[in-house]
Amino acid sequence: MAVPHANYYLGIDVGTGSARAALVKADGTVLASASQETRTWRDPSDHRIFEQSTTDIWKCICSAVRQVIARSNVPPNHVRGIGFDATCSLAVTSWEGEPITVTHGAHLGQVGERNVILWADHRAEKEADLINATGSSVLDYVGGAISLEMEIPKILWLKHLMAPDRFDRCQFFDLPDFLTYRATGARTRSLCSLTCKCTYVPGNGWDCAFMCQIGLDAFVQNEFAALGTDVLTAGKPVGDGLTVRAAAELGLEPGTPVGSGVIDAYAGWLGTIAARHDEEGGVSPSVSLDESGHRLAAVAGTSTCHLVQSKEGVFVGGVWGPYRDAVFPGWWMNEGGQSSTGQLIDFIISTHPAHQELKDLAKDQRKNIHDVLRETLEGIRQGEGAESWTEVIAHMHFYPDLHGNRSPIADPRMRGSIIGLTLDASLHDLARKYALTLEAIALQTRHIVNKLNDAGHSIRALYLSGSQAQNVELMRLLANACNMPVVLPRSHAASVVLGAAMLGRFATMRDPPDAAASLWDIMQEMTPPGTVIRPSAGEREKRLLDVKYRIFLESIDIQRKWRREIDAVV
Repeated sequence: MAVPHANYYLGIDVGTGSARAALVKADGTVLASASQETRTWRDPSDHRIFEQSTTDIWKCICSAVRQVIARSNVPPNHVRGIGFDATCSLAVTSWEGEPITVTHGAHLGQVGERNVILWADHRAEKEADLINATGSSVLDYVGGAISLEMEIPKILWLKHLMAPDRFDRCQFFDLPDFLTYRATGARTRSLCSLTCKCTYVPGNGWDCAFMCQIGLDAFVQNEFAALGTDVLTAGKPVGDGLTVRAAAELGLEPGTPVGSGVIDAYAGWLGTIAARHDEEGGVSPSVSLDESGHRLAAVAGTSTCHLVQSKEGVFVGGVWGPYRDAVFPGWWMNEGGQSSTGQLIDFIISTHPAHQELKDLAKDQRKNIHDVLRETLEGIRQGEGAESWTEVIAHMHFYPDLHGNRSPIADPRMRGSIIGLTLDASLHDLARKYALTLEAIALQTRHIVNKLNDAGHSIRALYLSGSQAQNVELMRLLANACNMPVVLPRSHAASVVLGAAMLGRFATMRDPPDAAASLWDIMQEMTPPGTVIRPSAGEREKRLLDVKYRIFLESIDIQRKWRREIDAVV
């Protein structure tokens, strides 16, 4: 039986490893959701390479959407609007929309399946160095140095290696914009994608001199058609909505409004930052738009992005931005980030000699491996008479940038290091290294928050979403290390796709007189209340965290000093 007539909004999220769809009511209730795993190709001879396929991603989206419609029993004509978010990955197609291969070798630039350079791909290090050597003013809006994870270095890599005639047949999309293009046929781009990842400066647009300086003068000659010139703020309706073809593939109605998309982390910001939360006497009242400037959204999955909004642009060295109009017209955003967090936790666990023992124990006890590690650590703490996990690992120190530093030092050459190793391969040692990894992630978050506040922000609380939000010990460490409350969403997995659904709802409004106020009203109505974790460290743990933070900062200086000394020789 179909559900009663109502308005529903579809949020579609493409993360690093999956595509997810959710059907959401106007009050933010998720009626049904579904996900499909997407495929990633790696190069066994080059750890920097991560590639995906828009064909595979779109197929997964269609499957997830059809499952959602079937599970919800909502007629397709009750889906009023659709919003997309995705990772900030580079999608390359021909002008006819055919996927163009981005894989190094003879097939580079030909029609082929592997046409996405994933955000985590680090092939463009030399190109990023070349761009940063220009000293262009566009670098002021990415924290002073462009990241090799952004789109222009990747495009420049393709330009350097691809045959000129093949390169000239390409158009380039940040992945969220490819999805709205695939859904509507319109070549519009989002200000979120172009501003945050492609050196587009709102108010000034593309910098012709910069593009010519780095060797992308063909874009200037073609008036930037390959990168996009029709630009929309978040949630603005794209084209005429779903094409007949896309609607048939998704099982929806042609013409359904599609909102201009955002990068996945920004969807997480949309889905969490307006949350009310528990206070003495009940849930806090409605939240003003101005209050958003005191809330840092941390979207924590494979990596972690840290987003904060401000009325005026705040320039923070080593932190991306400030980005004007990235979400709200007239407002600015800064974006910090850790390139590897959830991925780092998995790596530390899976590469330890006791990994199999941990898995076997979890299977026998019918528990999650994180629960087993938590119980093991608690046993160690009690056995040693320690006040906290921080005390258990007091003489161990971990610098966590195994995949380079995104912020706040913007140095892709940083690498990880551990001090305090012993000849111990036991489950107890794995538990200690697990705790050490969580601590390192929390200390690096403190580093980012401190840099933001020192530059002029006034962050008072962290709003978490993503898979790591379910890790209670990590959340406690974040609250204690940063000495501020951590607010968790009702569902750690729903925030990003909920943010996308908000864009779908906003797209149905067409042309509201005050876009920022209208979108904020939607966010307040659709964001469920959150749960607060407040700082709880005892006096000794506070002092320990302060000391370990100072050591964390010293480890950055030491690593860079050693690198300079080695580079002077080799």
